Amino acid sequence: MARTSPLHWVGVTFLFIASILLLITTISAPVIGDIAILKVMLSNKTDIRHSSVTFGTFGHCVLDVAPVQTDQDYCYPRHVGYKPADIISAIDGTPFSKAASDTVDGLTRVMILHPIACAVAFIAFALSCGAGVVGSLLGAMVAALAWVLTLVVMAVDFSLFGVIKNHVNGHKVSHAYYSAGMWTCLAAMILLFFGMFIVLFTCFSARKAKKANYKTNADYTTTTTTRTRRKRFGLL
Repeated sequence: MARTSPLHWVGVTFLFIASILLLITTISAPVIGDIAILKVMLSNKTDIRHSSVTFGTFGHCVLDVAPVQTDQDYCYPRHVGYKPADIISAIDGTPFSKAASDTVDGLTRVMILHPIACAVAFIAFALSCGAGVVGSLLGAMVAALAWVLTLVVMAVDFSLFGVIKNHVNGHKVSHAYYSAGMWTCLAAMILLFFGMFIVLFTCFSARKAKKANYKTNADYTTTTTTRTRRKRFGLL
């Protein structure tokens, strides 16, 4: 049947992978210090030390700092919303304008959408696993919601961390670049888009096939009944 076609399960797989990718972005620094949305390599880099700041969904970590004898990583408490502009200013000594700082600080609160989008994407995956017409339709609708949430939070990520990145690289004291957490969010957005349409397509394909099968069975039943009646009355 169309509802269990390989194409349907391709869409379901896309939704599952997207939820995993969003989970990776969600557990970025300070949950896991080495996973970052934006990473800043600090100017005190040496052959022994490669100090950096990793910014994630709920805060930041400072990695590989002194003393030389130990491998020190400091991850700060998790918060919904934090102040990356103030953090960079304190470390690099390159202050932001008040407008830029306030804008960046405010946008960090929107990153709460990372775990929300992750949960919604997983719900879409679970619904689509039902493989029925209703399950596929609900899965596609929930996947559409997850896609919108991911698109919004990804745009926020690029906006707020773009300001930080341009500021850091513009002063040429340290070097900033987008890290794994940004690209997993982007990949999740793409997979959700295609997964949503594949699941929706298979939903309508299954419904069309079901109607065609019902019509065929109805025609066959009508023909059989007519022939039986003719035989009964000696018409054949």
